[in-house]
Amino acid sequence: MANSHIDLSPAIWRKSSYSNGDGGNCVEVVDDLPGIVPVRDSKDPHGPAIIFPATAWSEFVSGVKGTGLPGA
Repeated sequence: MANSHIDLSPAIWRKSSYSNGDGGNCVEVVDDLPGIVPVRDSKDPHGPAIIFPATAWSEFVSGVKGTGLPGA
């Protein structure tokens, strides 16, 4: 996404369901943006976000859950 800016200020961030109760070591994502998934470190909510294509994020989550990748 070179030379483009996505305004994430109105975004609603969601913490991982695997986050521990004290708020440490968490990632947050935005679920409702078409075609992309912004990801940030919850310890730095005003810091940068990494923007992933939605399909790549879905494949990553499937891999982490151990469900494998489609066609693999």
